[in-house]
Amino acid sequence: MPPLNLPPAELRLGGTAMKPTVFDILRRRYVALTPEEWVRQNFIHYLINHKKYPQELLANEVPLQVGDKSLRADSVLYDRQLHPRMIIEYKAPTITITQKTFDQITVYNMLLHVDYLIISNGLNHYCCKMDYEGKKYLFLEEIPEYQNL
Repeated sequence: MPPLNLPPAELRLGGTAMKPTVFDILRRRYVALTPEEWVRQNFIHYLINHKKYPQELLANEVPLQVGDKSLRADSVLYDRQLHPRMIIEYKAPTITITQKTFDQITVYNMLLHVDYLIISNGLNHYCCKMDYEGKKYLFLEEIPEYQNL
């Protein structure tokens, strides 16, 4: 897998050369090692180990329902009362982050109404703080430490 614009993470790899897997510490099981999963696992380790996000408040592949359509948010951070605080959307490193990506995470946020949105392809990271009163989002220069949320 390609190097990312994230600190190195100690990931547990498994599977075979034809079907590699990586251990997801949030789902507590091995999952297929796709380019997007590579970004997700490295990013989750970054949040936990470098930004001090509590592992027990993070979840991967969170199911959402929009009418009769089933969706999945890549990762969600909850507060201590288990209310969603942040949605994180990942793309493979070869995928350019576009307005379509922001539109996708916005649909998720219509359901969860969080304070922060993050989008990352492992190379470029975008973090926005929601301003519901002003009906806009504010881009932050860096991903905040957990204690500063």
